[in-house]
Amino acid sequence: MSKPAITRILLLSTLSILFSSMEARAQIAVGDLDAFVRSVQKEFEVPGLALAIVKDGKVLLAKGYGVRKMGEPAPVDDQTLFGIASNTKAFTATALGLLVEEGKLEWDAPVVRYLPWFQLSDPYVTQEITIRDLLVHRSGLGLGAGDLLWWPASTYDRKEIARRLKFIPLARSFRGAYAYDNVLYLIAGEVIETVTGSSWEDFVAKRILAPAGMTDSNVRHSDATGNGNVAATHARLDGKVRPIEPFTSDNTNPAGGINASARDIARWMIVQLDSGRVSGGARLFSPQTTVQLWRMVTPIPIGNPPPEFAALRANFNGYALGFGLSDYQGYKFVHHTGGLPGYVSKVAMIPELKLGVAALTNQEAGEAFESITYHVLDQFVGGKKTNWLDLFKKVHARSVSRIEMADKMTAGKRDSTSRPSLPLAGYAGTYSDAWYGDITVVFENGKLVMKFGHTPSLEGELQHWQYDTFIAKWKDRELRADAFVTFSLNPDGSIDQAKMRAVSPSTDFSFDFQDLLLKPVKRSAR
Repeated sequence: MSKPAITRILLLSTLSILFSSMEARAQIAVGDLDAFVRSVQKEFEVPGLALAIVKDGKVLLAKGYGVRKMGEPAPVDDQTLFGIASNTKAFTATALGLLVEEGKLEWDAPVVRYLPWFQLSDPYVTQEITIRDLLVHRSGLGLGAGDLLWWPASTYDRKEIARRLKFIPLARSFRGAYAYDNVLYLIAGEVIETVTGSSWEDFVAKRILAPAGMTDSNVRHSDATGNGNVAATHARLDGKVRPIEPFTSDNTNPAGGINASARDIARWMIVQLDSGRVSGGARLFSPQTTVQLWRMVTPIPIGNPPPEFAALRANFNGYALGFGLSDYQGYKFVHHTGGLPGYVSKVAMIPELKLGVAALTNQEAGEAFESITYHVLDQFVGGKKTNWLDLFKKVHARSVSRIEMADKMTAGKRDSTSRPSLPLAGYAGTYSDAWYGDITVVFENGKLVMKFGHTPSLEGELQHWQYDTFIAKWKDRELRADAFVTFSLNPDGSIDQAKMRAVSPSTDFSFDFQDLLLKPVKRSAR
């Protein structure tokens, strides 16, 4: 045998040993996850969690931890369903990509080409906003604008929600800045239905879930109430983690309706990381669509993390089509999170390494999925290992402390000796907001009660806070969204308007009370 041949064999043998060693280390790291995951669960009181890890087109791990519901023995396994919430947005973007490939849509065509009835409050934006713009949070709408049309569950259907967007004032210039929204993904769903004749639900189930092999998953919020292998929802109320009711309205399925298992989300990540290739070598979508999905469109300002989180400071940050983009340890990082009552999750991918990690949980503890995600990523990217559990414990403690301090400061500024300007009955009446609709304040049994006309769960007593400000204490305490209601008076003592805002900074941004402008409805004289 010639010397070059021997050298080549030795080189191949060395590489084989090296790669085998690297794979073994990865496998050992994955195998050692159990103790870490259980420590995270214990620290953040997460009853159940599903974890998926894929690498080079293979599933390294798809596993459940803990229980589906507190107090019950049924375990989480690789087929247990969790609401993945806004991780659904990538499926909607992919669905649009399929239609672009088929020539039925253009990314940069105006939405009104496909939905002539669609309107936003600004006529120019209405004519210029494109299919791409629907997905990238740069329309000019404010953070979470319009979410009260569907959150909590409302009587409005999807088409009526879409129609009412024309009454929501834009908060900033078109394409001028990033502000996360959900309602424009509803419009994307309407585009899919109009172009294909199939509902968003049917299209995504047949054209994405089925060919990707996601046989456990479904496409409706309402499926979270099923009696099968479904994780129950939990949250911390009054200092204690307990089961809560899931969100079941299907109005916003295109923005967050998919329920998926660890096994299925692993398959989804493999498809995404292999430019649309599915099992057997067929393609769900082309590499050109991957380029579109993962190309940054909307820059997001980069903040400075706390010193102990220096490793998480991004060099670039932005939003693509249904995915967030940044960098981690020198690699392009494609990711998204999701949150619903009782469910939070994260999907994270490093395309260069063909590495994907997804953590799905049944308790609202983002620190849990963050700790696990970065712990797993560090097994593959090299560099200094970080004790993410300890760091996120500190983050959690700081967050709790800041919220408690903010709540104390709010309470400390209250003038408890002040009185309302009017007798309580003087605040009663029907009020209307241009985009939401009617809200009534009734005086009954000596108390004021606020009732949102299209949101049954938003009903609660108005308790006097100070001057002409009250706090709406919702009867449904699982909402965790009590709100200030401040009335402004005309010179003659009649009510001019009322405005609202959340009492606590911990309130979910989808309770966009601050966007309401409530005007008394004048009744015609009889």
